[in-house]
Amino acid sequence: MFKRIITSQTLRLGLEPVGRSRSLRRGLHAVAQASNNVDTLQSLNVSLQPIRNDPLAILQWTVDQFEGRVAMSTSFGIQSAILLHMATQVYPDIPVVWVDTGYLPKETYQYAEVLKDVLNLNLIVSSNTEWSPARMEAIYGKLWENEDAESHRLYGQMRKAEPLQKGLNSIPNNPEVLLSGLRASQTKARANMPILGFQNGRYKALPMLHMSDDDVDKYMDMYDLPHHPLAAQGYVTVGDWHSSRPVESGEDARSTRFGGKFEECGLHVDTPEVV
Repeated sequence: MFKRIITSQTLRLGLEPVGRSRSLRRGLHAVAQASNNVDTLQSLNVSLQPIRNDPLAILQWTVDQFEGRVAMSTSFGIQSAILLHMATQVYPDIPVVWVDTGYLPKETYQYAEVLKDVLNLNLIVSSNTEWSPARMEAIYGKLWENEDAESHRLYGQMRKAEPLQKGLNSIPNNPEVLLSGLRASQTKARANMPILGFQNGRYKALPMLHMSDDDVDKYMDMYDLPHHPLAAQGYVTVGDWHSSRPVESGEDARSTRFGGKFEECGLHVDTPEVV
């Protein structure tokens, strides 16, 4: 059975609770006054280090300090249930933006319906209505079949990045910060990301940044969260049907995406680099 009632102590996976300090509040106020001020962001991330391994504390702090002007994005991928579960405990009605690229596996659509019902998600589905998959293919061809960086960048921009911004901009309270479930161990780019960053005119908070693979497995088991149907078929990460496959023995997880040519799609980095 899915466990709906939880406590902050168990959510923290055994870590000691950390209170929000006045210095953090002052730091955030300074950030708000100086949009994307690099020095202030760096200082704030130093202040966040005491709770770097406490996803719930990071979530609670973010919601409190931004006074609820918070949204999150999800791909309904293999590990998506974790941040969705955490975030809805702290902010039950948090707007959740899901980008429908038009190329998702049928299992992802089915999984989205399950999690929407189980977690009672306030879901916003966004897609590129100007550039439908059919129009994109007619004009540019099947971009995912090309191995050059520009085709990969264009696909990511049209199918993912632009619809995400469209979805966020449709939210009435104009969220100041976007929550994302990125983890440092996933890619080289993510290993160098801070807990709090700034991208596309909004702050970006990564509560799960320092969770390990073992932490992820334990959390899924602890709360008996539904698994993505493709996990049973050997998928450890999943995006669009044409650029995801099951992992092979001894293979790195990100090698199963984008033909092993790229680690990022353009949602989380401005210029995805060839591996």
